Amino acid sequence: MATYAIGDVQGCYDELQALLAEVRFTRTDRLWFVGDLVNRGPKSLEVLRFVRGLGERAVTVLGNHDLHLIVVHEGLQRERADDTLSEVLAARDRAELVDWLRRCPLMHAEGDTAMVHAGLLPGWSIQKALSLSEEVERALQAANYRELLKHLYGSKPDRWSDALMGWDRLRVIVNAMTRMRFCTPEGEMDFRAKGTKAPAGYRPWYETRHGDRHFLLCGHWSALGLKQESGVALLDSGCVWGGALSALRLDDRRVFQVKCAGSRAVED
Repeated sequence: MATYAIGDVQGCYDELQALLAEVRFTRTDRLWFVGDLVNRGPKSLEVLRFVRGLGERAVTVLGNHDLHLIVVHEGLQRERADDTLSEVLAARDRAELVDWLRRCPLMHAEGDTAMVHAGLLPGWSIQKALSLSEEVERALQAANYRELLKHLYGSKPDRWSDALMGWDRLRVIVNAMTRMRFCTPEGEMDFRAKGTKAPAGYRPWYETRHGDRHFLLCGHWSALGLKQESGVALLDSGCVWGGALSALRLDDRRVFQVKCAGSRAVED
């Protein structure tokens, strides 16, 4: 039995199936998805149905595009011009698929490995981050979950404080775990820069963390490509815009990749 962590799929169902063939995926193997199962690629519906159908053999953390689908499904935001969610939104089983997605965690950890879509702030231990992610998960799974979705968007506050309460508190947690690329050593986040060059005073979020005992898996940052640093693996290798779809076998950290068809999107 092996466990494979897979980078941002973003609707690239054919490439996902090719990657699973490459690793010789079997019924006893497990898959960890770093988020952004949907959007920008052509087959988000097929990806959702496939991953949901894996049941306990798959673990998926929520990415920013997954949350966007949930918000659009609820009628709280319109589709954007470059979204490719129409097939999901028209599907007969869309309510069941979105409900399943809404119940996915924001962060996951087993043993000495943890997974989140974007990143973690420098002041958060793994255990604290897991506790904070559970606050968001409870709100997303509560009967009044639409109230959280109404207050989800926005880039302020742009730093964490233990004194934060209400929607501001949950929004900072969501933004760090699903949108962040750069932050200061003090934990102030920047959401404008999307490339590889840090704004003045900022650093890649993973360079601000020290002393983690967990190996941390994430995606979201396709401009970096596949990147393994000490204690962290960034697995978004830009499948949706002509790069590759990557898998990391957790048992021995061997990398597998399949090339993708061509440029379809602009990173966000």
